[in-house]
Amino acid sequence: MMGASAQSPAPHIPVMLAEVVEGIAPRGGGLYVDGTFGAGGHTKALLEAGYCKVIAIDRDPEVESLAGVLRGKYGSRLTFLSGRFSDMETLLADAGIEKVEGILLDIGVSSMQIDTPDRGFSFMHDGPLDMRMGSSGASAADIVNQMAEDELAGIIFKYGGERKSRAIARAIVLARTLAPITRTGQLSAIVRQAVRQYNDTINPATRTFQALRIWVNDELAELETALEAAERLLIPGGRLVVITFHSGEDQIVKHFMNERSGKDEGVSRHLPMNLQAKPEPTFTLITRKAIAPTESEIAANPRARSAKLRVAERTSAPAWQARQAHSVSPLHGGIA
Repeated sequence: MMGASAQSPAPHIPVMLAEVVEGIAPRGGGLYVDGTFGAGGHTKALLEAGYCKVIAIDRDPEVESLAGVLRGKYGSRLTFLSGRFSDMETLLADAGIEKVEGILLDIGVSSMQIDTPDRGFSFMHDGPLDMRMGSSGASAADIVNQMAEDELAGIIFKYGGERKSRAIARAIVLARTLAPITRTGQLSAIVRQAVRQYNDTINPATRTFQALRIWVNDELAELETALEAAERLLIPGGRLVVITFHSGEDQIVKHFMNERSGKDEGVSRHLPMNLQAKPEPTFTLITRKAIAPTESEIAANPRARSAKLRVAERTSAPAWQARQAHSVSPLHGGIA
């Protein structure tokens, strides 16, 4: 999610532009939130679709200049707020905004971040082992050099679905006794040696790098918090559109939308134990199943192949009680 650098990353191609615009259905005079601005492709599409206003949010300190370029064309119709999309309720309140007509969340890492070696996201380019979407908190290097072997294996398995997570964690711990692991190339070589060869078509390091990125940025907890914030921010009839690229993310979105629309059975985990009935549904499902990219889009942009898009529309029912705060490893707040 950054502009041109000395490394000249490839342009970011926004996923499912037409489906996003159709899902949010922007109206003239409406106010919409793009919680994951990135290179601004979705924001631009919304601004072009109707004479509306967009509040763009991003934690990446290097994308504000891209927002400035769009402001040059769209003026006051675009406002950029620096921060996490999970904090959008506070960010919007500080800007004097209480309600909006639509919210878009495009979860995951952008092509610009992947293709810029200095960001440390990719096993395809050697660079500092960082992976932070923002500029604070623990890096991937901090984790692989300090975390216990069992915990490291658990992260790689849970967030990467890596069957050889224990072997990889063991290899990482052994390697760091010889020298600190500070480069993406180092880690990729360690993982490849531990995994050796899969029948899969993906690079052996893919799942490990994905897992570390998700953990470093606390992406799943960020998503859960953002969905609940969207429930409180959207006006009746407002649309929530979410794009995910990882099965764990999609399951969170699917569960949230199904639960809040009354599709899921059983008592909500959000309710006190002494309450037996669920509140009224706060959303109506617009997409009963996730929408996938077309074959032509995947051919033009292979990184879109795992994307899933879901849409729900806000009802007039009061927002449900917020879940308990998510507890994370101290590593997410920095190394003591």
